[in-house]
Amino acid sequence: MIYYILIALHVLVCFILILVVLLQSGKGADLAGALGGGATQTAFGSRGPASFLSRMTTVAAIVFMLTSIALSGMGRRSSGSSVLDGTAAPAAPVKQAPVQQPQTPAPTPDQIKKIQQEIESKQQQATPPPAASGTAKPEAAPTKKQ
Repeated sequence: MIYYILIALHVLVCFILILVVLLQSGKGADLAGALGGGATQTAFGSRGPASFLSRMTTVAAIVFMLTSIALSGMGRRSSGSSVLDGTAAPAAPVKQAPVQQPQTPAPTPDQIKKIQQEIESKQQQATPPPAASGTAKPEAAPTKKQ
């Protein structure tokens, strides 16, 4: 319960610190600083009474640091381990056996002869029989002479 209250306070102080810093004007933001007349001041600006915004910045910065330290201490005590302890260990790579192609046995001489006979019979069926010698040859087309 106190952890969540501390987180809410931390976030609120963050916003306050941002606003207070942005609302402040710079040390040389007056007219003399813009025209170069502020060179007579010290290196870090003139020393004078601290304004309300500068005091608020100091208080907000101190509270921010204290809440940051408290939250880091509470976070370390509550978990007691690393963030990576809760993750699963990576699985070992699985070695796969190479895929072997089935070995086909070499054809026997009888199988080779049978295949050759099948090829020859298909070739004979595909070619037309030669023309008989007693048949008339087709006449060639007459050529035109000019």
